Amino acid sequence: MSALITVDNVSQAFPLQGGGHYVALKDIDLDIAEGEFVSLIGHSGCGKSTLLNLLAGLNQASQGGILMHGRQITAPGPERMVVFQNYSLLPWMSVRQNVALAVNNVMADRPLAERLEVVDTSLRQVRLSAAADKRPAELSGGMKQRVAIARALAIRPQLLLLDEPFGALDALTRGNLQQLLMQICQESGVTTVMVTHDVDEALLLSDRVVMLTNGPRAQIGQILTVPLPRPRQRLEVIEHPHYYPLRAELMGFLEQQRRLRQRRSVLPAATPVPARAESPVPVRLGYLPGLDVAPLALAMERGFLESSGVRVLPQPFVCWQQLEEKLVAGELDAAITSATTPLALAMGLSGHGPWPAVTPMTVSRNGNAFALARAFHQDGVRSASDLAAWLDREGRPLRIAVPQARGMAALLLRHWLAAAGIDPDRQLELSSCSPMEMLRALRAGEIDGFIAGRYRIALAVQDGLATVLATDLDIWPGHPEKVLTLREDWAEAQPEVVVGLCAGLMQAAEICDDGGQREMLMGLMSRPQWLGPGSLLALQRQFDTGTGDEPRQLLRFNQFHADRAHVPNPAEGTWILSQFSRWGWAEFPSNRQELLSRTYRTDWCDAALELAGFPPLRPERRAFALADGISFDQDDPLGYLARLPFSSTPTPSLVPLP
Repeated sequence: MSALITVDNVSQAFPLQGGGHYVALKDIDLDIAEGEFVSLIGHSGCGKSTLLNLLAGLNQASQGGILMHGRQITAPGPERMVVFQNYSLLPWMSVRQNVALAVNNVMADRPLAERLEVVDTSLRQVRLSAAADKRPAELSGGMKQRVAIARALAIRPQLLLLDEPFGALDALTRGNLQQLLMQICQESGVTTVMVTHDVDEALLLSDRVVMLTNGPRAQIGQILTVPLPRPRQRLEVIEHPHYYPLRAELMGFLEQQRRLRQRRSVLPAATPVPARAESPVPVRLGYLPGLDVAPLALAMERGFLESSGVRVLPQPFVCWQQLEEKLVAGELDAAITSATTPLALAMGLSGHGPWPAVTPMTVSRNGNAFALARAFHQDGVRSASDLAAWLDREGRPLRIAVPQARGMAALLLRHWLAAAGIDPDRQLELSSCSPMEMLRALRAGEIDGFIAGRYRIALAVQDGLATVLATDLDIWPGHPEKVLTLREDWAEAQPEVVVGLCAGLMQAAEICDDGGQREMLMGLMSRPQWLGPGSLLALQRQFDTGTGDEPRQLLRFNQFHADRAHVPNPAEGTWILSQFSRWGWAEFPSNRQELLSRTYRTDWCDAALELAGFPPLRPERRAFALADGISFDQDDPLGYLARLPFSSTPTPSLVPLP
């Protein structure tokens, strides 16, 4: 089905009396196909009716636009009809006259007989022919709503918009009207969008249910596809084996939003609008030396952090485990960590119990490569399929070092090898190893290869120890690599410090992505307090795989600022959660929306972008695929897991949160 309606990056703000704006909707993207029935659901104040009014053309979006057949909606029109909860009937007119009012207005050029026939047909559709001459005061609530539906459908709209049409009716009347509406929509093929608070109503009527997060700044939290066959009958729907799991998904989302709203109401007011501090606030920040910390080095060098009211006290570490322990113990205020770390800490996967981690920004993307001892290249191993054949032939596991057992590099490597038919848990011996130790271990024959950042890879190739089998540009270009990780309560208590820290890093990241600044960056990173002279090799424009092929330039091998690089994207977080489940490290969280909303603080990212002078960014909701070509849809992570090799579809469970 082609898209009838396209909601493109829509935000809606309303001015407040005392100044400022109330942002009702933020960054809404949605396609609605012809003939589709879509329900909007969420708690009061989440912007459901606001979005419906935008679709109707009653209001104009503050940002973005809504297209119908490729043309922007700028005003109300007869191709879009709204049915309100309060019926909106003229009390001095009969049922027939109320319907005829719309028909005569839209079809004024048609013969009178034709218009009368249209009115009578519409009344027959809603079974009101016998009440055609009655006035609204003589009708029950259900009959009034049927008149409103008849009036809307009489002019043959392409889009029917329903704003809680049955909310004021008793259960029996509501059930009858739901069945009638379902029958009419199916017979007419009209595209329908309905606002509702009723979970069962949404499941009965809809092809998809769009779930909105709490307002203000409400966004699409999840879209649930309803795969129940049509035509539908209420009792058959309730008895369908998918019904109660779908209902539990909707109820679970609403319950998570309730808990989030309750939690935010008891936290300190966090309005991240930094004011210039009299003296910069000290922040103890941990990191592992690598090219990923280039924004930190440059931000300190150029004074970006102090101008944002922050004085960073950098603390280098040699291994990720030690850094995490210091962060959890409160000896660090912040850390540049693997993109998986905030979720792993929040779920208690690091051995510390659930720990309240948040991330307001992504520091870097890409930057890893997978290298094997040179002997493998000499033995004909040039690809993942060659490696699979080697494993079958040799009959021994491959010994691979990863920086972290549950780090981003390890997830990428596992995914890539599994796509080639290699079972990481059976055919590999994966060991966690400090990046500083990987070259020594490879030279000593303790490992067959490793995955690490460009700096360690370049040194291994230069020393003739290894060749590169793949980079993460071959696996998942643009993936989140390093993020800024903070303790939630520390960050909530001083959001202005968080925003200032992020803004300084963002300003530096823009320069790091500027190819014209490479020489300057090489000189900075080669200083002893960062990477030392060896980093000059890693920062060269050309990437040498050690295979004898001509070195080539890999664009955005290390990406810091371009293409929404900074935004903490819940879709990417959902992929990480799916991989935690895939490899048996954790149950897939049934409360993932709550977990992701608490962990991924896009509000602080937005404030930091504004402070740094950059335009606002938004995380994309579109599906994406890694090198295996299997599409990942954040609204169906379990379906994705079911399609992956060496994976079983888990039963989601409630994950305790700190």
